Amino acid sequence: MLTIIGCGNLNRCDDAVGVIIAQRLQQYLIQNPHPNVRIFDCGTAGMEVMFQARGSEQLIIIDASSTGSEPGAVFEVPGSELEQLPEPSYNLHDFRWDHALAAGRRIFQEDFPQDVRVYLIEAKSLEFGWELSSPVEQAAEKVFQMVLKTITSTEVAPSTAGVDPSRVPPATASPNP
Repeated sequence: MLTIIGCGNLNRCDDAVGVIIAQRLQQYLIQNPHPNVRIFDCGTAGMEVMFQARGSEQLIIIDASSTGSEPGAVFEVPGSELEQLPEPSYNLHDFRWDHALAAGRRIFQEDFPQDVRVYLIEAKSLEFGWELSSPVEQAAEKVFQMVLKTITSTEVAPSTAGVDPSRVPPATASPNP
């Protein structure tokens, strides 16, 4: 089972990129089912990441980053390099996806994916707003295509032959109805 999780905040411009890509991939799966692929929009809920990843063989997390690099830069990082246990706290708002990787591995052991990849897209703006910046929108398309390639290389359902990925909506943020 391949699990793909998009993280971020739709109300914070480029921070939404992981969620937007996950939503596009969900639309792709509606049109082109793959029985061994699950896609989740986990927003900013680190605990949700831990539980959705459980039972998967392979995990992909997509999120924005803020490292001071060029906006739109894409980083593909093994999950093992990013996972870290959280500081002791009673506040679950501080439990992020990097904590979920470490805690999930410790709690679920063999029932937690060993193959974890993280795609980070450098944000230009994390201010309040619903639009992706141009460099992040371009990077979102690149990451979408990379993940789509991973999806199509997993066990392909017969209905996916001849799929045209251009039928999938573009990466744009819009307010929730």
